[in-house]
Amino acid sequence: MNGKIYAKWKDFDYNNPKNRERLVEALQFSFSYPDLFIPEKFRGTDAVSKKFQEKRKVQRAAMQAFATLQDFPATAKEVIDKFHEIPLYDNGFEQIFDIRDYSDSRRDGFSMVTVQSGLTFQKVLSGEKLKVYQMSGDKAYVYFDYYGGALNWHRSLFDNQDYWTIEDNAIEFRNGAYRIRAATFYALLEAAAVHATKTDIGLQAGDDALATGTRGWTASRDVATMNLAAETILLACKDKGYGISPNAATFIVLTPLQLRGRIRQAMNFQMDSYVGSPKHLDYNFQQITTTMLAATDHYHVILPKKKLKAGYRMEPTTFTDFDILAYVDTVAAWLAYGGAVGDLDQIERCNTV
Repeated sequence: MNGKIYAKWKDFDYNNPKNRERLVEALQFSFSYPDLFIPEKFRGTDAVSKKFQEKRKVQRAAMQAFATLQDFPATAKEVIDKFHEIPLYDNGFEQIFDIRDYSDSRRDGFSMVTVQSGLTFQKVLSGEKLKVYQMSGDKAYVYFDYYGGALNWHRSLFDNQDYWTIEDNAIEFRNGAYRIRAATFYALLEAAAVHATKTDIGLQAGDDALATGTRGWTASRDVATMNLAAETILLACKDKGYGISPNAATFIVLTPLQLRGRIRQAMNFQMDSYVGSPKHLDYNFQQITTTMLAATDHYHVILPKKKLKAGYRMEPTTFTDFDILAYVDTVAAWLAYGGAVGDLDQIERCNTV
């Protein structure tokens, strides 16, 4: 059989050292290609590196933000085939943060300059709540922390050639690592939006031509709210050297899944009914939908990048070991990253009621 992680399981023999070496390489290949940056191991011109770069290119084209996943397969087989191949984790936050690759450095973090107020995060252990740390002054330092997990495969899975179970577990394990990273960054954004110095943008009045409760009334109110949020951000950031203007700036509308349809209607809202009539949004907006926001009755308008900083210190890296007493193969994966919201004025939380 041909697998998604290991190409030819029918030829696999765990007692063969070369086969085990290829399996470890295949696991590293699988763990790394969805990441934002290419690991040094796969940056060369050898056959494996070229294959990695090509597959990564195809996969990243397919893995759009959660809001843009389309073309759902029609049959059960197509569902299995398509979604066994495409990792369905959430990477929308990578369009919000300015993420730098520090994998080739020996640094334990990065500096942020001209920070007025903001939030950073540190490692969160299983079961703990996110701890928010405030920073201030002209310069702050954001540390990288290491996040890891391990997966045990009982050797009988290899003995019995239960390769689909092995691969499914590996894919779930890999996606879990990316899910935790995404959840950490989304929690940081939510914490910044409800900081003590922040006030929510209230639901604004809609178009005067629409009667209460009629079609388009809610959408027109959301449009007015989004416009006010963008205006608030622009006015607060106009003298900070960001090089933004009302005509050129693009704002992210970070949306919980529960509000996806409502915000999409607002994004497409047109008061006039004729073809080609102008939209009533005053600024450029891009919607990103996620299931990882704790509050489901608010959405966020965000000026991306700028002082929303992040760094990836270690790409997903795997290590293996065999426990002769438990008859299990252990695969451990480690990542290292850090991030911070250096300017609270880049984020506005919007009410829907």
